[in-house]
Amino acid sequence: MQTHVLATTDDQQHQHQNTDRHEVTNDLLRRAASSTGQQRQRLIDEVVLLHMRLAESIARRYYGRGIERDDLLQVAHLGLVNAAQRFDPDRGKDFVSFAVPTITGEVKRYFRDHGWTVRPPRRVQELHARVTAATAEIAQAKGAAPTPAELAEHLGVEIDDVLEASASHECFTVASIDYRGTGGDETPLAETLGGDDDGFARAEAVVALAPACRELKPRDRRILYLRFFKGWTQQEIAKELGVTQMQVSRLLARILGQLRDRVGGTDSTAA
Repeated sequence: MQTHVLATTDDQQHQHQNTDRHEVTNDLLRRAASSTGQQRQRLIDEVVLLHMRLAESIARRYYGRGIERDDLLQVAHLGLVNAAQRFDPDRGKDFVSFAVPTITGEVKRYFRDHGWTVRPPRRVQELHARVTAATAEIAQAKGAAPTPAELAEHLGVEIDDVLEASASHECFTVASIDYRGTGGDETPLAETLGGDDDGFARAEAVVALAPACRELKPRDRRILYLRFFKGWTQQEIAKELGVTQMQVSRLLARILGQLRDRVGGTDSTAA
């Protein structure tokens, strides 16, 4: 019972502090809106100091993703400053609801420019930035974070596009192949990837052969194309070219021999 009373007292004290901070913040921002010059800047600075821990808590969410912690903190603080400068007391009552997406947006933009592990298409990057900005704008007006549907309507795009842009933050970092899920008891990613992929060897062969193929005569290139890309039989190629199947076999042997010599002995066989 005593422990419960103490916990309740701590919660009430925390809520009281939040209420005090909220009221002080609103007062400072209202005064800043009607001030100019150094007076306005001093009031904005006080708002920033009141919410430094908020910016730091947002920055901590992105630790360990390839960006230095000091850089993340600096960017988060910059987002907090921007939020304090841009907040309009006449449009919204809750500064924190506006500041959180604004700070998060600054951090995500920094990752977009400096920390993409896998770079998504440019349209997704650009929409990601628009979604972040719209989230802050709607959050101030509503006092709550917008839903994907609200963002889609606000931006004039499809919901799927908003979801894709929102999910692109996962491109900031890649999962370990030993990752076992949030609970640690799922099958490791490495065990779901299957066996060796022969496509890698094929891709390397294509890269090596491409320059040599460009040096072939047009007729020889066509024979290779029909045999290895279209999958035609030697008999079908012979009919297409108006020659015998034996001649096609000899032509393929000569062409493949030329390619082997050109790429330094790469193994090739006519199937």
